Amino acid sequence: MSEAQHIQVAQYTIPMRCGVHFVSSAPRPLLKTFFHAWERRLADVTKDRVVRPFDWGLDWIPDNGHAPGASHATEPADVVGDWVSRVMADTDSFFTPPATTDYTLRAAPDGDLLTFPSAFVTPHDANNTVYCRYFPARLRDGLKTVPYNRGAHVTDQGHARDPVGDGLQAVPRAAVLVLPQWNADTGGHVGLCRLLAWNGISALRLSLPYHDQRMPPELHRADYIVSANVARTVQVCRQAVLDARRAIAWLATQGYDRIGILGTSLGSCLALLTTAHEPLIHAQALNHISPHFADVVWRGLSTHHVREGLEGHIELDALRTLWRPISPRWYLDRLRDRRTLLVYAQYDLTFPVDLSEDLVRAFREIDVPHELAVLRCGHYSTGKTPFKFVDGWILTRFLERALNDERRT
Repeated sequence: MSEAQHIQVAQYTIPMRCGVHFVSSAPRPLLKTFFHAWERRLADVTKDRVVRPFDWGLDWIPDNGHAPGASHATEPADVVGDWVSRVMADTDSFFTPPATTDYTLRAAPDGDLLTFPSAFVTPHDANNTVYCRYFPARLRDGLKTVPYNRGAHVTDQGHARDPVGDGLQAVPRAAVLVLPQWNADTGGHVGLCRLLAWNGISALRLSLPYHDQRMPPELHRADYIVSANVARTVQVCRQAVLDARRAIAWLATQGYDRIGILGTSLGSCLALLTTAHEPLIHAQALNHISPHFADVVWRGLSTHHVREGLEGHIELDALRTLWRPISPRWYLDRLRDRRTLLVYAQYDLTFPVDLSEDLVRAFREIDVPHELAVLRCGHYSTGKTPFKFVDGWILTRFLERALNDERRT
C-alpha cells in the first residue's frame, strides 16, 4: 500500500471527562447502563410519533429518466425492485439535479435566507422550495474576529461582489454545507454554523425536505422523509441530495473553492450520498453513521414507530435491498479522494454501535482514507452538555484543518 493510500485514523486524545475516548476503549458496564437509560428518557420526551401504514409507494416512481413501462413486473415489490436496480445502475443520473440560477438571498437578523426551487417536485407545494440559512465567515483582524461585511459583498440577486479594501484579510473561500438531523427544528445546528463562521469557515444550513417551512399542514413531524412508504423514502432522501447539490452549486458561484459538508444522523447519511456524487466537495464530516439505511430504521430507538408500520409487510433483508440507493455502504469507493471524518457515539441506541463499527470496518477493508472519533455518550445525549461542545469542537477542528490543507496544496 502506498503512502497516499494509507488509511488515516485519528484517535482524539481528549480527557475522558470531555466525552471522547480512544477507539480501542471498551465500553464500561456502568456507563453503558447510565447512558442507555438516559437515551430512553430523552427519546420518550417525544409523544407525537405516528405509526403510518405500509405502502410500496408506486405513485412515487415516475419515469425519473427511465421509460414508465420499462418494468414488466406486476407485483409491487418487483416493480420497486426493478426501479431500484435501474437506479443503482446509474446513480449519477439519479442524484444529479438540472442546473438553476433561480437563487434568492435575503438579509435576515440570524443567518441570511437563501431560497431556491427543489430539483425534485413533490405533491406538497410547501416542500418544493429549499430554505438555507447563510452564516458568512468572520474575518481575522489581528487577534480579533470581525463580522463579514454582508452589505459590501452581497447583491440583491444573491451574488457576491469582490471584497472591498478594508484592511482585513481576503474573504475566506472555505464553506461548509450543514445538514441537520431528522426532525431538527429551525434552530438545529445554528450554533454549530456560528462556530464554523467564527473559525473562518462560512456555513450554509439547509432545511431538509419536509422540515421547517417545508412541512405541509398535515404533518407535525417530518414523517415523509423516513417512513413505512418504501419508494417515497427513497425519493425524498434523493430530493435532499439534489437540494444539497444545488446549495453547493450556489456556494461555488460565490467564489468558494474549498467546500465541505457536515451531516448529523439522517443528515450524515445524506451528506455521504451527496459527497459521493458531488465533485465540488473536498471534505465531509459524518456525525453518527451506519452502512445501511434499513438497519437503522429497523433497529433504532427513534424509529420504532416506523418499523411498526413496516413489520408484517416486508422483511429487513428485502428492505435493505430496496433502500440501497440511500445506503452509504454502496458508495464508499467514490470517497477515496475526499477527506472524511467518521464520528459515532459509544452508547448510541438510535444508530446501534455495531452498525457504526461495520461502516468503519468497511472503510478500512477497502482502504478508503478516513479519520475517526468516538464519543462517550449516546445519540440524543450528543446534543447535551458537555458532549455537544466536544462534538462541535471535533467537527469544526476537522473541517478547518481539512479545508485549510486544501488551500495550502
